[in-house]
Amino acid sequence: MSIRFHCEHCGYAGSKWMGFCPQCDSTEPLQEIVDTPTASITAPPVPLAAARAGNGRQRLETGINEFDRVLGGGLVSGSVVLLGGEPGVGKSTLTLQAMGSLASSGAGVLLAGSEESPQQVGLRAERLGLGTAEIDLLTSADVDQVVSVVAKNQPDVVVVDSIQTLSVPDIGGVTGGMSQIRECAARLVRVAKTTGTAVILVGHVTKDGGLAGPKALEHIVDVVLSLEGDPDRGLRALRSFKNRFGATHVVGMFDMQHTGLVEVLDPSKAFLAEWDMDVPGTIAFPAVEGARSVMVEIQALVTESPHTPPRRSVRGVEASRIHQILAVLTRHCSIDVSNKEVYVNVVGGWRLVEPGCDLPVALAIASSTLNRPLGSLAAWGEIGLAAEVRAVPLDLRRREEAKRVGIGTSIAAEQGSRLRLIDAMNRSGLTV
Repeated sequence: MSIRFHCEHCGYAGSKWMGFCPQCDSTEPLQEIVDTPTASITAPPVPLAAARAGNGRQRLETGINEFDRVLGGGLVSGSVVLLGGEPGVGKSTLTLQAMGSLASSGAGVLLAGSEESPQQVGLRAERLGLGTAEIDLLTSADVDQVVSVVAKNQPDVVVVDSIQTLSVPDIGGVTGGMSQIRECAARLVRVAKTTGTAVILVGHVTKDGGLAGPKALEHIVDVVLSLEGDPDRGLRALRSFKNRFGATHVVGMFDMQHTGLVEVLDPSKAFLAEWDMDVPGTIAFPAVEGARSVMVEIQALVTESPHTPPRRSVRGVEASRIHQILAVLTRHCSIDVSNKEVYVNVVGGWRLVEPGCDLPVALAIASSTLNRPLGSLAAWGEIGLAAEVRAVPLDLRRREEAKRVGIGTSIAAEQGSRLRLIDAMNRSGLTV
């Protein structure tokens, strides 16, 4: 038996106690951990062909098409899924709806955790129309008790809501700390692999954006999903960042209603439902997420600022890209916003990470600055520091999506041709 002291934030471990972390400079003291030796288990090597033949992994369809599509076809037996998101975004609602659908198809499901009482879960189930669903509830904060019930009953699916509320009595650290979360997840992963039960771990997003801790679990689990959305509009996006059994960067769309999460079959029409193309500073952008094209509205507002320096506010796009676009517009296109406030927003809470959104953002900013509407226009392309517009992948798919929603005019750089940002502005009617 040995004693170590480690940091709850970054995982630093040392042999001496300190009142701060020397690695991440956290002001919280190091926590004591007692390492107990465990019996080693030697497993003989198995031929790959025999492993594949005896695998028998099957997928359980949850009955929610968007959820199943993001998972790659459903839940794989023995897999561990991490579902993260901000508080109130709908994680518990989505998992409870999936459990109700699985239970109605005859699958054994178990909801474990101590975040809510059975009465609270029952009220939500009644609101979602799942009051009679055959769902077993286990209210416990002890992960060993959860593991024992899973090993004994061997349900098809277990949902742990949330992983931060579970703890291991013989491990140091506070409940929800890094050491507790890692050990709880490790024990749940072991029971999932040995029993073939699919486990869904619900985790809250921390201040720095990590799921259930600062990247503490993403390497342990098989699938990492994130539920995002704008609370004001009700639209939710379910994204996959890691999937050992399917494609990554797949997105499913939902609409949060009183009766639960409803699948959005045509996200483009949902995002453009209130688009007013006659207002300066608005433009459409065909984003591509996995195998799906989604037309989103990008808005920009440029106004005089009483403050020095002027304010920059960005939602849905990386702020660093906005600063680069503003510099290019000032240097190469005579659009000077150095003394103006600039606001950029992607409507509906959609988050854009691909560089193809550079051109529509630049055109939206120029449109608002010049007070000239762009009309029914879609654009895509990456902008370099020399004001060149570069082609981005999947050009044909973006054009087809723009045409499908009724946008007849598109501006984009094509492979093998040169396009300057000032030329794109001229083509869109933004002549300086």
